[in-house]
Amino acid sequence: MVDSSLPRTRSADVRASTLVGVLIGIAIMAAVDEIVFHQLLAWHHFYDRSTPSVALLSDGLLHAAEVIALVGGFFWFADLRRRRALSSRLAWGGFLLGAGGFQLFDGLVDHKVLRLHQIRYGVHLVPYDVVWNVAGAVLLLAGVAVLLWARSRQPGAGPR
Repeated sequence: MVDSSLPRTRSADVRASTLVGVLIGIAIMAAVDEIVFHQLLAWHHFYDRSTPSVALLSDGLLHAAEVIALVGGFFWFADLRRRRALSSRLAWGGFLLGAGGFQLFDGLVDHKVLRLHQIRYGVHLVPYDVVWNVAGAVLLLAGVAVLLWARSRQPGAGPR
C-alpha cells in the first residue's frame, strides 16, 4: 500500500524554476538599488525630475513593488519546492538573469533613454555608467551560463 500523503518524486518544472528565479532576482536587485543608492547613499530617487515629495513617493512605490514581487516569488518558490518541481540550479540561473536584467534595464532605459534619474549627480557620469552597466551585463551573462549548464544537466538532456 502506498501512502498518498507523501509527495511523489517529480521532474523539475524548467520554466517555472527559471521564472521564479528571475522574479526573485529582479526584486532583490530592486531592493539593493532602492536601499543602497536611494536611501543609504542618497544618490538619487526613482523619479528625480519633479519635487522632493514626488521623488520620495516614487521610491515608496518602487519599494512596494519590490516587496510584493519578493513575497510572491518566495511563495511561488515554496510551492515549487513543496511539489518537488523546483530545480535549484535553474532558479539560481534565473536569479542572476533577473538581477542582471533589472540592472541593465535600469542603467540603459531608466538612466539614459527615459532619464528618470542618473546614478549620481554632480559628478562625471561615464565611470558610474560603465561600472553599473558592466556589472549588470556580467550578472546577466552569468545567469545565461548557469541556465545553459543547468539545462544540460537535466534528465533527458543527452550526454553529460
